[in-house]
Amino acid sequence: MMNFDARIYIAGHTGLVGSALVRALRRTGYRNLTLRTHAELDLTNQAEVDRFFANDRPEYVFLAAAKVGGILANDSAPADFLAENLQIEMNIIGAARQFKTSKLLFLGSSCIYPKLAPQPISEDMLMTGRLEPTNEWYAIAKIAGMKLAEACRRQDGLDFISAMPTNLYGPQDNFDLNSSHVIPALIRKAHEAKVRGDKKLTIWGTGTPLREFLHVDDCADALVLLLKTYSDALHVNVGSGEDISIGDLARQVANVVGFKGEISFDRTKPDGMPRKLMSADRLKAMGWRPRIALAEGLEHTYSWFLRNGNGCQSDLNN
Repeated sequence: MMNFDARIYIAGHTGLVGSALVRALRRTGYRNLTLRTHAELDLTNQAEVDRFFANDRPEYVFLAAAKVGGILANDSAPADFLAENLQIEMNIIGAARQFKTSKLLFLGSSCIYPKLAPQPISEDMLMTGRLEPTNEWYAIAKIAGMKLAEACRRQDGLDFISAMPTNLYGPQDNFDLNSSHVIPALIRKAHEAKVRGDKKLTIWGTGTPLREFLHVDDCADALVLLLKTYSDALHVNVGSGEDISIGDLARQVANVVGFKGEISFDRTKPDGMPRKLMSADRLKAMGWRPRIALAEGLEHTYSWFLRNGNGCQSDLNN
């Protein structure tokens, strides 16, 4: 059992998932959280990471730090997405292995699954087909991190596990249009269109792809549950089990923001995967259920966006 004084390190605590993990852990009584900003600890620097683990000896690790972004960012900087994420994973998992961390949870991404995987996507679909080309570099890095955690488990008997969340959104999201994911990008575009008084809001692609979304606070609750209770080599999907078309999502966002103009679609831009819905049956069998509906979550996220000066997070979430 993870006692309330256990030394818990959240790598990526200023990012979307990491900040939600801090909220969830503190809300449930964990007092000894180890947090380092990028200025205090460069996770791409192996010597710095090794020194941190040697000095602080965290007992539990959530590896939520990553270089993240949407289709445009992935397509523009594939080498950066592959190399930086591999460096972060190698350094943290390697140090956790060297200093015998009690338990580590590696946070992957639903983009690890094949582009044309049967829906809803179960955990055993990993590496059964070709990846979506628009984010394959990020996906390959995440698969490598997950397999490294699994290899440490197999070779050294370490309790390293992995979780694969669906598309997340919520407080501390990245609203930079050059690197953001779909919900924060839509919120910012709709807000700015409303402020300018635009008559039209243009969305990338056809609007027909189906996507699943989960509020990050629901995800954090699931991750804490997994760290406390799950121990197996097979990764676990973390998702809502429901999807929505990008077109319908854009209309919901416009309604929340108060944009009254027309929504149009730029069909010259890529759609990505036609559908991406994950099976969360294994997680739900453990007793977890999402509690924040999409409409409520969008309201919450837009309120955070307005309160925080429409700021943009860095894409290196540590």
